[in-house]
Amino acid sequence: MTASFMDLVDVTIVNIAMPSIRDDIGASFSTLQWITEGYALAFAAGLITGGRLGDIYGRRRIFLLGMSGFTLASMLCGIAGDPQLLVAARVLQGATAALMVPQVLAIVHATFPAHERGKVFGMFGAVVGLGAVSGPILGALLTQWNLFGLEWRPIFLVNLPVGVAGLLLGRKYISESRAPQALKLDLVGMALATGGVLMLLYPLTQGRELGWPLWGHLCMAGSVLVLAAFVAYERHKSRKDGSPLVELSLFKVKSFAAGIGVELAFGIACGIFFLIWTLYMQIGLGWSPLRAGLTGIPFSIAVSVAAGVSVQKLVPRFGRKVLQAGALAMASGVLLYIWESGHYGKDIAPWQMALPLVVMGLGMGLIVAPLTETVIAEVPREHSGSASGLINTTQQLGNAMGLGLVSVVFFDALDEGRMARGHAAEAFGDAFRNGMWWVAGVLGAVLALMFALPRKAKAGAAAAEGADAEAGTARESAAAA
Repeated sequence: MTASFMDLVDVTIVNIAMPSIRDDIGASFSTLQWITEGYALAFAAGLITGGRLGDIYGRRRIFLLGMSGFTLASMLCGIAGDPQLLVAARVLQGATAALMVPQVLAIVHATFPAHERGKVFGMFGAVVGLGAVSGPILGALLTQWNLFGLEWRPIFLVNLPVGVAGLLLGRKYISESRAPQALKLDLVGMALATGGVLMLLYPLTQGRELGWPLWGHLCMAGSVLVLAAFVAYERHKSRKDGSPLVELSLFKVKSFAAGIGVELAFGIACGIFFLIWTLYMQIGLGWSPLRAGLTGIPFSIAVSVAAGVSVQKLVPRFGRKVLQAGALAMASGVLLYIWESGHYGKDIAPWQMALPLVVMGLGMGLIVAPLTETVIAEVPREHSGSASGLINTTQQLGNAMGLGLVSVVFFDALDEGRMARGHAAEAFGDAFRNGMWWVAGVLGAVLALMFALPRKAKAGAAAAEGADAEAGTARESAAAA
């Protein structure tokens, strides 16, 4: 529970401190992207491998190793005085989180009998929700208070006492467990997948500041070849020992293939929105971290309410129509936000943002909570663990891609000349609306892909076999909030 809390707080706490980080250590806009993008990419790359390491070498051992690394990386983030060192520490944080997080639900399954797990999952959902909701507010307060003159650094240093407590409790109370028939590691597959994505994201993120050089375009084109080599290797790995990083046969299930597309596109939309939103409020409008953090409360409440209602009441009755309604509502909220931002300009107030944020939050809540189970509803039970692991990875990968696209959809539209002339609010407002049009377009793609999802998911069909599916659903809905 401590690990889940720490992970979610760290995911949600950073965005609110971005402008303070930029002012304090002179981070460029692309560096700000990498602070979140590096974490998401490292986390995505290591999730499946982290789960397998726990199955092979012991979940308690890998869990404690991951928590130790995460705590150490948090300290390195907190003391970093250089933008590049901060990005490196964030990548280390993401990689160690990928060791720690997959063990949580696996340890629950190994520790508790089936009839007791419902209570534990209820506690898990509450703790994860608390971590996600408290992250932005905690980040705003710690940044605003400027404790001991440390500026933004306490948002990372706060993990140290929590991490030490988790390590002590884990060593004392968690018993060791392994999978009786664990899948083998696929380090070559992980290297190819990570390399291919990095070849795409690095020039995409840095290209604007470097003037979009030729090597960047060649690198992005080369990423297609590397990812094609990854697919070929995964087929070879399946024939060789049946332990590929990605079970390609899953994509023969039409609804699952479309669902992966939904997860990826939805992650892209969220990655773009949350970063440009905080930059718009704090740098563009000049709001304090606390004011910006409090502005998001209606959004968080709306997500939480809609997520609960969608799973318990709506999805069992209306199926995928609930998710489609969520995509429409979220896109409507985005369009309303675009209109309000243009209409009120630099004088827009937090209460005027409440309506579009509530509409967006309701839409997101209708999507995130039931999405994982809907996507794997038609996947054979024996592949549900692999499917849910791939879904969680795709969510994080989409987020990283969205953060990379911020260079194109936001910073390319940012008129730095107007900023230099003292019109930052207008310049950031224009760039924010341009980015939001992209978010609306991606949500349109999400809606189109949803037509390939099952009309009604069979309750608990594939998810019953995979703890990761429940972990992904709870974590993703909380992360959205």
